[in-house]
Amino acid sequence: MTRPDAETALACLRLARTDGIGPVSYRKLIRTHGSVEAALAMLERGATRLSRTIGPLCPRDEALRELERLHGLGGTLLAHGQPGYPTLLATLPDAPPVLSVLGDVALLSTRMVGIVGGRNASSGGLRMAESLAALLAAHGVQTVSGLARGIDGAAHRGAMTAGRTVAAIAGGLDCPYPPEHAPLQAEIARTGAVVAEAARGTVPQARHFPRRNRLIAGLGLGCVVIEAALRSGSLITARMALDYGRTIFAVPGSPLDPRCRGSNDLLRQGAVVTETERDILRELPETIEENDLFSAPIRPARHNAAPSGGQAVAPQHTDPAPPPPVQGDLHEMVEGFLSFTPSPVDDLVRRCQFSTAAVLTVLSEMEIAGTIEFLAGDLVVRRPPPA
Repeated sequence: MTRPDAETALACLRLARTDGIGPVSYRKLIRTHGSVEAALAMLERGATRLSRTIGPLCPRDEALRELERLHGLGGTLLAHGQPGYPTLLATLPDAPPVLSVLGDVALLSTRMVGIVGGRNASSGGLRMAESLAALLAAHGVQTVSGLARGIDGAAHRGAMTAGRTVAAIAGGLDCPYPPEHAPLQAEIARTGAVVAEAARGTVPQARHFPRRNRLIAGLGLGCVVIEAALRSGSLITARMALDYGRTIFAVPGSPLDPRCRGSNDLLRQGAVVTETERDILRELPETIEENDLFSAPIRPARHNAAPSGGQAVAPQHTDPAPPPPVQGDLHEMVEGFLSFTPSPVDDLVRRCQFSTAAVLTVLSEMEIAGTIEFLAGDLVVRRPPPA
C-alpha cells in the first residue's frame, strides 16, 4: 500500500508536469484549494478557470513511472511546500514546483554561495575558483555551481577538497552535461548533492539552462562571478541572484582580457570586490533561518550608476524587498513584445520594466505551455500554433 507521503509526492509531480502549469500557477492552485490533492481534484472536474487553459492533466501512471525511475537512480523528489524543500529556494517568486535530487537533500538548505564564470577560463581563473571554493568550505560555506566546463568544474573540485558541493544541472539526473563531467557528477552525488528541475531522461538543451541558472541563483546566499564575458550565462545568473536579493561578488580581472569584461562591469555597478574568501564571508549571514531571509545580513549589491568622474558607487547595504509580484497585465505585455523573430531576454526585461525574475516567471510558464521556445544565446521566440 502506498504511503500518504508518497501519494502527496505523486500528486505534486502530476501537477508540476501538466502542460500549462508553471511555478506561479502551481503555487496559486495549492494556496487557493488548500492542498495539492484538492487542486488536482478541482482540475479534473474542470472546476477552476485554469482548467480551460492547460493541457490534459499528467496521467497518474506516467508520474508514477517517473517517480519509480528516480527512486531507481537512488534519487529523491522534493516538492515546493513539502518537507525537505530547500529553504532559500522556497522563497523565490518562481521557485521550481518539484526538484529531483541525488545525494544529501539536507545540504540544499545549508549556507552556500554560487560560483560561476567562463567555460574558456584562464589558468589563473581556474585557480581562483578552486581556491575560493576550498577556503569557503573550510569555513562551513559550501559551493553551488552548474557543472559546466571551466570555472564551474574548478569550483566543484575545489569545494570537495575541504567540504562538499552542489551541482545544479540543466537536464535530467541521468544525462550528465558536458559528457566528460559524468565522473565529476557521480562524485558530487556521492559526497554532496546533484539537483535538477527536469525529469529523468531529459537531454539538456539551450532552453533548459535559464532554469539551471535560477537554481544556482536561488540556492546560494550570494553569487561569485569569475571571468565572465559581457554576454555570458554567468551574468544572467548574477542578474537573477540580484533580483532574488542575494549579494553579488566579482573577482577583478585584467581589462585587456575580454573574458573579464562582464565581471569587471559588475564591479562598476556595485558588486563586492572579491580577492579572498574573507571578502565573501564578511557579507554572509550566520544562518539562513526563514525569519532572516530578508533581514539586513542578506544584502544585494544593487546596480548603481557611476558618477561623472567614472568611479563606481559603493554598494548600498539596505534591506532588500522581495521581488515584486507578477501583475496581471505582465503576461499580456510580454506576449505583445514577442514575435516569430528571436528576441533577447534582456531586451524583453528592459522593455517591460519589470524585474528579471518576474519576466522569467512569465516566460517559463509560456515555455511550459508550448507557446514560446528558448534558443541559444539567451534568445526567446514565439512558436507557431500547431497545424
